[in-house]
Amino acid sequence: MADKKIKDEIYFYGKRIAMDISDILDMEYDTCCVTGHRDIPEDRLDYVKTEMKKEILQAIRDGYTRFISGFAGGSDLIFAQIVLALQKEGQSISLEAAIPYQKRLYSKDPQFQILISGCDRVKVLSPQYHRGCYFERNRYMVDESSRILAVYDGRKTGGTFYTIHYAGKHNKGIHMIYV
Repeated sequence: MADKKIKDEIYFYGKRIAMDISDILDMEYDTCCVTGHRDIPEDRLDYVKTEMKKEILQAIRDGYTRFISGFAGGSDLIFAQIVLALQKEGQSISLEAAIPYQKRLYSKDPQFQILISGCDRVKVLSPQYHRGCYFERNRYMVDESSRILAVYDGRKTGGTFYTIHYAGKHNKGIHMIYV
C-alpha cells in the first residue's frame, strides 16, 4: 500500500484536476510576487508604499506565506523591504529573490545588498547575462505565483507590461497599484 499513489479530484481556481496528493505541497497557491516600475514618481512613492503594504498584509490574511521579488530597483526593492519588515514583526512569511543572472548579485546598491542578505532563498536563473534573462526571471516569478502585485503606470511596453500580460494569459490573480 505504501507504493500506491494517492489520487484525488481537486478543484483549483474552478478547474477540476487530478493529482498526487504530494503535489499539493508544491503548488503556487501560497506565493505572491511583485512586478513594477523602477522609476516611481517621487510624489507617488508614499502612496505606492502604503498600498503595497496593504496588499501584502491582505495576501498574508489570505494565506500567502511565500513572497518573490525580482530585486530590480523601485517596486521590487520596496516590496522586499516591506516583506522583511513584516517578517521581523513576527509574520510567518518568507522572501525569495529571483535574480536574472549571477553577476546581478554583485550590485553596488547598498539597499540591494542589505535586502538580499535578509532573503530566505535566492534563485539565480542564469549563470550569465543574456538577452531575455529579465523576461525569463519574470516568467519564473509568475509561474511560481498565484497572485501578482503590479505597480503600473499604463505603459504598453517594457517588463512590467510584459509580466502583467503573461500573468493574465496564465490566469493569475493580478492586484494593481496604479501610479
